Amino acid sequence: MISSWAFSRTRAKEIKWKRARTPELDKVLSTLWDVRICGARNMAGEIKNVTMIGAGFMARHITALIVPYGYNVHVFYHRFDTNPSAIDEAKRIIDRLLKRASAKGPQGAVTYHGRLSEALKDTDLVIEAIPENLELKKKVFAEIDKAAAKHVIISTNSSSIPISRIEAAVKRKDKVLNLHFYPTLKMVDIMRGRKTSDETLEKGKKWVESIECLPLVAKKESVGLIFNRVYMAINKEYLDMWAGDYANIEDLDKAWNVFTGMPLGPFALMDWIGLDVVVDVSMSVYQLTGDPRDKPPQKLIDKVKRGELGRKSGKGFYTYKK
Repeated sequence: MISSWAFSRTRAKEIKWKRARTPELDKVLSTLWDVRICGARNMAGEIKNVTMIGAGFMARHITALIVPYGYNVHVFYHRFDTNPSAIDEAKRIIDRLLKRASAKGPQGAVTYHGRLSEALKDTDLVIEAIPENLELKKKVFAEIDKAAAKHVIISTNSSSIPISRIEAAVKRKDKVLNLHFYPTLKMVDIMRGRKTSDETLEKGKKWVESIECLPLVAKKESVGLIFNRVYMAINKEYLDMWAGDYANIEDLDKAWNVFTGMPLGPFALMDWIGLDVVVDVSMSVYQLTGDPRDKPPQKLIDKVKRGELGRKSGKGFYTYKK
């Protein structure tokens, strides 16, 4: 806890700093900021355009994170061509998220595509954010590999599947990565495949830094990646406590709020992400490890079968107004 003396000193420094600010100083600081951001972009290997594969929860949040830093994002979703309302929904949510974000300079543009070839035009980096299904990801990676320019890096936002399990589907095995983002948290897990080049890894790291996220680089392959592996262990304990009826979800979430200072507890966050996604990720980890402890509780699977998916269905661990 900060003492009143320390707080007073801190407050005095803030007041002194505000009084020292002038329009000229603000201009200098703004220039230094631009140099820092632009320098990071140059170090990212001239990545200018990003293609987002998918238009679900994570794809929307990643898009809204990238665009304020001047990157153009081409969002691809196969149903855009046959279901115009899908584009309207994606635009509405991404626009809302962008309004909350503050631009870090000239803002990039978002375009929406129902054809993969159009979405990959002029792109430098692909981020796949589709359901946690290994065979589906392999199929999509193979299609991207055939259609994308040779310099393009292909990454997956998978929260459980190492890129080494997907890389067999592409020829450019030196240009693949795990880039796993977190909703609302400015950090990214980065993991290479068996043949990912040092140059690709460094480009990925510098690009993550250019959007002011902390790159968490795996030293070796890890199912569940880096921080996500830790958080998955926490989620697993929370789910076990709930499935075993040891405590109610409200108390468990409040305990997390008090301990971390975060606004959402694990159950509220799972509702936000989608309980079907939570089950898919847990099953993916279970299939990779074969450890029964990684299998999601049957109680959660039954909840998903009843259509209780979280916020998007109006009911999950909590009930929501539509």
